[in-house]
Amino acid sequence: MALTPQWLDELRTRISLSGLIGRSVRVQKAGREFKACCPFHNEKSPSFTINDEKGFYHCFGCGAHGDAIRWMTEHQGLPFMDAVKELAAMASMEVPAPDPRAAKRAEQQKSLHDVMAAAQAFFVSSLQGTSGEAARAYLATRGFPAAIVREFGFGYAPDSRTALKEALSDFPEAMLIEAGLRIVVEGRDPYDRFRGRLMLPICDPRGRPIAFGGRILTAAKTDAPKYLNSPDTPLFDKGRTVYNLHRAAPAARSAGRIVVVEGYMDVVALAAAGIAEAVAPLGTALTEEQIERLWRVDEMPLLCFDGDSAGQRAAMRAITRALPLLRPGHSLRIVTLPQGQDPDDVIKREGPGAMQELLASPRSLVDVLWQAERDAAPLDTPEAKAGLKQRLMDHVDTIGHPDIKALYRRELNDRFGELAYARRERPPFQPGARSGNGAPSGGGSRQPGRRGQPWLPPAAPMTEDTRNRLQRREPRDGLLAGILAGLVQHPTEIARHAEALGRLSSDVLSPAESVLAELLDALLALADSPAPLEPDAVRTILAARQVPLPTAEDFAGMRFGFLTGTGANATGELAEAIDLLIDLPAVEAALAQATQRHETEFSDESFAEQQRLLQRRLALLARLGQMGRVRAAL
Repeated sequence: MALTPQWLDELRTRISLSGLIGRSVRVQKAGREFKACCPFHNEKSPSFTINDEKGFYHCFGCGAHGDAIRWMTEHQGLPFMDAVKELAAMASMEVPAPDPRAAKRAEQQKSLHDVMAAAQAFFVSSLQGTSGEAARAYLATRGFPAAIVREFGFGYAPDSRTALKEALSDFPEAMLIEAGLRIVVEGRDPYDRFRGRLMLPICDPRGRPIAFGGRILTAAKTDAPKYLNSPDTPLFDKGRTVYNLHRAAPAARSAGRIVVVEGYMDVVALAAAGIAEAVAPLGTALTEEQIERLWRVDEMPLLCFDGDSAGQRAAMRAITRALPLLRPGHSLRIVTLPQGQDPDDVIKREGPGAMQELLASPRSLVDVLWQAERDAAPLDTPEAKAGLKQRLMDHVDTIGHPDIKALYRRELNDRFGELAYARRERPPFQPGARSGNGAPSGGGSRQPGRRGQPWLPPAAPMTEDTRNRLQRREPRDGLLAGILAGLVQHPTEIARHAEALGRLSSDVLSPAESVLAELLDALLALADSPAPLEPDAVRTILAARQVPLPTAEDFAGMRFGFLTGTGANATGELAEAIDLLIDLPAVEAALAQATQRHETEFSDESFAEQQRLLQRRLALLARLGQMGRVRAAL
């Protein structure tokens, strides 16, 4: 039958595992899971759990673990195909028609499993023989207990080009080549891939060897890689396989965490120290498929990287892969080891307790992302700081989930603002000093008012001429009005964005926007209010000071979601609107300069810069239009 992994996954998804097991066993609801007395061994208190969301059952007493298909084969005693057919009938799915080619591939894979099992037996036997003395000596230096050596299946590949072929002479050489055990080079005889190496089997979810990893033992072979893995084969896809997952998954559910380390020897070292829930990728950065597999076991896998530059690069590669996949409740946690140490170093120098302490204090993905980009280059010029912000926003743009994207944008913008902008200093208020419109000079200067209230400058009522100018705005001209109304609606955001808004001045405000400067200064004056700010209280204070508020007509036909929404979505969009308000004039000014330069130089470089800025301006305007739901085309 042509039962593809995708078809089988769909079958499992359509089956209620608790309902299926509940036909034979009494199950009880326990939070988000179900529990029962294990049907695979006798017990008086329930240790058997069923998770419908993740589609598996697990017994913490005897270790029984599986999905709907395994339940039908192991508990109900059905052959595999009969189990699939019965489940398909329950799910109203049609079993695919027989496919001779698929059947041939399945038979071929079965034969390759036999090859890999025979190779594993040969490597284990060689470790105990005379040729395995150096490998045994190396294991002794690592301090691995004999039980760990047996559990992980350590073996040895003799330093010979034909030893494995001779040991597996019952199998055709073509199968050894297809299994990745022999190498074919044009013009030369095939030879064994693994020679003179300590061997570890890489297993599938059922614990069957599907590939091998080998560590070199002879230091003189300086041109050989320290670690060598099997190539991709019909059994083994290194981008999808997670080393030790078949052993770590049950331990992870018991421990409440799964730990991802850089290499399989790190996994073994942690297991020897009593941390059985460790896994590792296989010679590559953590892939999207591996992240998804880990999330089936633990929604917050803990990534533990070595404390060197290579470890930090590995962390950033994993973060970059994970960002587009993030969804509510699913992320990564990061542990960085001390400089120059791997897990085995920590355990040997300070003991397993020190390793447990490190694992108990992971950092969030956003923390590591911020620190890595912040420390990537000196931030001693405005251009360097702008580069930091661009890198952060480039990361944010890759996030697929809209709520998570908005929250990351807000969080990273907040951190960038605290780093890049010094607190805006205002000149002290001078009594009697007035600006042209009758307000005190100094804009947002303050004097003590009534107790508990900051002083706000008085303002004359908005004139009809001013109102008419506001109503003739372009979409960007309505942005400041919308933001100020949003800050009145969400006054707790005033202090958060005070530095960014404080950088606005008449040279970046349009004539229509400049009439709102009084309201801007009034709100900034509230930033240091000692009392919590509520929308009604802010409106009362502004009304008492005769500071007019913008109305819907002031928004140039734009309808901002943050004016009606609440929570993180609304405040996240408000933060993005403030970024647009600051970025758009800067881009337009740079575009004008680039255009002038191109008209003077008329070079490829000047034209490219002009076009880049033009595209950036169009992108900002498009986002503004999308955010404001503009009724008229920009």
